[in-house]
Amino acid sequence: MYNAAEHDNKTNVQLALSCWFLTGATASGKSQTSLELAEKLNAEIISLDSMAIYRGMDIGTAKPGKAEQARVPHHLIDVVEPAEQFSVSQYRDAALEKVQQIQSDGKQVLFVGGTALYLKALLRGMFDGPPADWDFRKQIEAEVAESGGEILHQRLEMVDPVAASNLHPNDHRRIIRALEVYKTTGEPISHLQMEFDEGNTAENCRVFTIRHDRAVLHERIEGRIESMFEAGLVDEVQTLLETWNALGHTASQAVGYREVIDFLNGEKSQQEMVEQVKIRTRRFARHQETWFRGMSECEIIDIDKDFDPIQVAELILEKGQARTVS
Repeated sequence: MYNAAEHDNKTNVQLALSCWFLTGATASGKSQTSLELAEKLNAEIISLDSMAIYRGMDIGTAKPGKAEQARVPHHLIDVVEPAEQFSVSQYRDAALEKVQQIQSDGKQVLFVGGTALYLKALLRGMFDGPPADWDFRKQIEAEVAESGGEILHQRLEMVDPVAASNLHPNDHRRIIRALEVYKTTGEPISHLQMEFDEGNTAENCRVFTIRHDRAVLHERIEGRIESMFEAGLVDEVQTLLETWNALGHTASQAVGYREVIDFLNGEKSQQEMVEQVKIRTRRFARHQETWFRGMSECEIIDIDKDFDPIQVAELILEKGQARTVS
C-alpha cells in the first residue's frame, strides 16, 4: 500500500520559504512587475506557470519574450514538448533544484506566475500519490460519457465525502483522481492530503498577490486576448497540431488553445472561439483569485487602474525586506 509518510517535504518547504513569490490572476501585470522587482532584488525568475513549461506555446501563455529573458534570467520555461505530460511533482522537483543553483550563485529567487497548485506544492509540500492508472481513468471517462458526471460525484461521496464536498460535480478530472487514489491506496485522498493543508502566515513569507478591481481585470483580460489573436494565436496552434498531430491532455486544455483547436476542427466559428476564450479566461481568473485568497501565505496587493509596475515592485520590496522569514 502507498505510504504518504515516505513523502516528507519539510526540507523543500523551508527552502521555498527563503524565496520571493509574485502571483496574481491572469493579465494582472505580474510579468511587468516581476522584471522591476527581480532587478531590485538581484534575482532570477522561476516560472510559476503550468503552461509556460511547454515549448511552442508562446502566444497563448503570454510567455516572456527574448527581450524580457535577456533582461532577467528566467527558468522552467520551454521545458517539455506540448505532447508530453508534466506533473506538479515534476515541477516541484525541478523548481527546488533551480532554487539551489540560483542561491548558490549568491542571487535571490523570484517565483512568478499564477498556477496556484504549483505555489501550494512549493510552500506546503504535497501528497504525490500513486502513479496514474490510465486504464482506470479511461474506464471512468467512458462511464461519464455514457451516464453523465453526476454519478461520478455520487460515487466519490460514498468513499470520500470530505473530498466530494470540496469538489464541484463538474470537476471530473479531480473527482477521477480522488477515486483513483482510493482504489489504489484504500484511503480517502482527503485524509492523505490533510498534512499539507495548513500553511504559514503571510508575515512569515514573501508571497505577494497582485489584485485589481474586477472590472479593471476584465478590461485587461479583454485587451490581452485581443492582442493574442492579433499576434497569431490561431497560427501558433495550427503549427503545434501539424508538428505533434495532437497536444497532450494538459496542454490541450490550456485556456485559449482548446477553443482554437475546436475552431480549427470546425466546431466553433471564429466569433464563438474568441468569445469563448474571453469567458473562460474570466472564469479562470476568478478561480485563481479564490485560490490565492484561501492561502494564508499570500498577502494581497490591491492596485488601482493606473498600474505602475515600478511603484508596485517598490512596495513589494519594502514589505518583503521588513520581514524576517522563518
